[in-house]
Order: sequence, then structure tokens, then C-alpha cells
Amino acid sequence: MIRTAFASVLLFAAGVAVLALETDGFAAFTTETARRLAVARTPVPVPSVALRDSTGDRFFLPQPGRPMLVEFIYSSCPTLCVALGDSFARIQERIRRGGGEPLPQLLSVSFDPARDDQKALQAYAEAHGADPAHWRVAVPERANELRILLETFGVVVIPDGEGGFVHNAALHLVDAQGRLSAIFDPEEIEPALRGLRR
Repeated sequence: MIRTAFASVLLFAAGVAVLALETDGFAAFTTETARRLAVARTPVPVPSVALRDSTGDRFFLPQPGRPMLVEFIYSSCPTLCVALGDSFARIQERIRRGGGEPLPQLLSVSFDPARDDQKALQAYAEAHGADPAHWRVAVPERANELRILLETFGVVVIPDGEGGFVHNAALHLVDAQGRLSAIFDPEEIEPALRGLRR
């Protein structure tokens, strides 16, 4: 009986140890939370990728020296991307009212290059009131660079079979050193703005 109790205690302790290891010390019970904790602890360098924005201008991500909030969207999305665009519109307004310090850049990156041409990106930008001086809506120039960006930022995109996509949604902070350094939920405007002012 004592052996059985002792074995049960050992088995329980081993289970707790495995659970603690798998949940990052009981801090992460989902892969998304684990990804956010890992990025916060060890920022990830963002590879240089060429993008084309809604005005037709070509530029590169990251842009060292200037913090940036990045979201991933597709212009015909009826749900998550609308919420992301609304969050960015509120952040853009808060940044405009902030004054004084250099304004960070907001960037919406489309993962649907087949349909999101310049006209579609312009329509998305206009629908959300994006001011190109502060908020760019863009698409990577090459498919392989889009794949690299999605992998770097941990964005999962799955065709839904009806012409749209199922995808995760978040605001990604790229710091002034060009590293992915924090990930926020779309409604977390205050933490995102604090991160931009680092």
C-alpha cells in the first residue's frame, strides 16, 4: 500500500513537471500564448522583404530606427480583418493626438496577393481611413517573401474553400531595431501604444 501511494505521488509529480514544462511554467496554455511569451523574451529579427503599398510605392520591411505595428489581412475579409482595420483606425487617431514624438508606422500586410492589387489595397485603406503618412496597406512583391513573413510572425493562413481564409489575428510590434518584439490582441490598444513608444 505504501509502495502504491509512493508510486502515485511520483507519477503525479512527474505529470506536474511535464505540464509545467509544456506550459512554460504554467504561463501558456495555448500555442498562441507560448508564441507571445517567446517573442517577448527573445525578439525575432524580421527579414528584409520588399512590399508594394496602396499608392504604388515600393518599400522594405523592417524599417530600422522606427517602431512599427504590423497586422496581416486580406482586403475582402468580412470579419477579423474588419476588426483589425478598426483597431488600427483607433490607434492611428490616438497617435495623431499624441503629438510631440516621432510617429510610429502602422502597416497592414495582405496575404492574398492574387486578389489584393493596388486598387483593392486602396479600397481597404479608404474604408478604414488609413492616412498613408502613418498607415500603409501593402502586399509583398514575391510569394516566397510572403511565406517568410508569415512564418516569422507566426501567422497561420488556411483557405476556407469559399474564396476566403481562416487566419489568426494579432498586432505585431516590430521595434526600432527591426525585431518582432511583442504580440498583442487587436483590442489591446494601450499596451501596443506603450510598446511603440519604447
